[in-house]
Amino acid sequence: MNPIDRRQFLRSASLAAGGLVTAASRWPILAQSAGDRPPRSPETAVLNPRGRVPVSLIIDDSTCLVNMAHFAIPQFAEVFPDRYRQDWRRMPREIPDAFVRRFGEWSRTQGVKGKYSMVPYPSCVGWLDRDLPGWSRRELIQSLDLVRSLLASHWDFHPEMISHTWVINTRTGRPYEERTDRFMENWRWTDGKSADELADYLAYALRILERAGIPCEGITTPGGFGNRVLPELAQATLESCRAVFRAEIPHYFRHVFTDNQSVAPRVEYASGLDSSDPRCVVSIVGCTGDWFGGWDGLEIGSADQFLASDAQRGRMADVIRRGEPAIMVCHWPGLYCHGAETGFHILQEVVRRMEPLSSGVLWMKLSEIARYWTARELTRIQWQGRQLRLRAPFACPGFTVRVKAASLAPPAIQTDGALSPMRQVQRIRDLAPGTWLAEEDATILCFDLPKGPSAVVFPA
Repeated sequence: MNPIDRRQFLRSASLAAGGLVTAASRWPILAQSAGDRPPRSPETAVLNPRGRVPVSLIIDDSTCLVNMAHFAIPQFAEVFPDRYRQDWRRMPREIPDAFVRRFGEWSRTQGVKGKYSMVPYPSCVGWLDRDLPGWSRRELIQSLDLVRSLLASHWDFHPEMISHTWVINTRTGRPYEERTDRFMENWRWTDGKSADELADYLAYALRILERAGIPCEGITTPGGFGNRVLPELAQATLESCRAVFRAEIPHYFRHVFTDNQSVAPRVEYASGLDSSDPRCVVSIVGCTGDWFGGWDGLEIGSADQFLASDAQRGRMADVIRRGEPAIMVCHWPGLYCHGAETGFHILQEVVRRMEPLSSGVLWMKLSEIARYWTARELTRIQWQGRQLRLRAPFACPGFTVRVKAASLAPPAIQTDGALSPMRQVQRIRDLAPGTWLAEEDATILCFDLPKGPSAVVFPA
């Protein structure tokens, strides 16, 4: 990527955002069904929220207290002795709450958002809704309280299956006796499983977190879980998240692409868009490898792999320029790095390097990205006279559209018969809900989209 002016960089990203609906509607590698789509006026294009590119961080292999790398490696080695030779005994058994607090306070100060896994039965050590042998009940309760109170505002919580290691018999709550890759969550157990079988397994994990007081709107798959049954995985996520948490827009993290494939979210199995019970599930796609500290805290990466010091080069710069959500991927043991916190320091440097781009990007949780892409794909948008009529199956804050109509007077949002005039701004970076921006032959509108019918009214 050739170096360009920062303003050009952000402008190109905002312009690229207008073409994402087409890109997101392609299904080059996934077998899932997109489901229903509403009619859309060709004079309109849905842009990124507030004209900015979403950025986010996915944290895998996290939970309360347990260092997943320490406990998982000997279990993986039981099946693959030649592949897992790390000296796990020298790794700390715990990632302390003091680190959770430092990380949570930093992310809140910096506005960093994303997804934080809460493995329900981490490496079969113990249950988050009951006990963790090796820690007192009081320590577990304090750890859960810290996660809920400190992280919930900026982080979604996902189960990463049940144990992240051995498959659990949901009738007995115990691992199956067979010790092969066919009974490890990361490998072949899901092969040939139906959507109902997967939904039963996902719901078991979700109920543990429900009892532990951890809210969830989505799930994360460990390793190869579900990789050969993608349609069934999507349907199982939809059913289990709705059944256990009544999630309005379930989402899941399964894929990471670091090549030229689109990393725009996939809105799947949409149905009932005009009914009282619209349904869909969203596949969230990561765009980087774990270039912080690896899954075990032993594979140290570099901030340069994410973003160069000039904020113009690197994987994040490439994806942001395309206008697609730039979602980094890491693992909790790889941020902690056995107490050295090297991965965390790399993350802090990446976020510092993103500061010149701050006016053109928007930190969002995965659930917020899923909601926006759902509104983007499933909202009916049509012209009627001088009104842009919308019908949304789901509400969405900061909904942003470009219409091929110049407006010399302030447009207004009409909801439930009431008109709310919009305020004009002069730059894309100043867009916020309730504002509009005039272009040479078009108008950009940003507003909080309500569920159901609404309209943008243009004055005569």
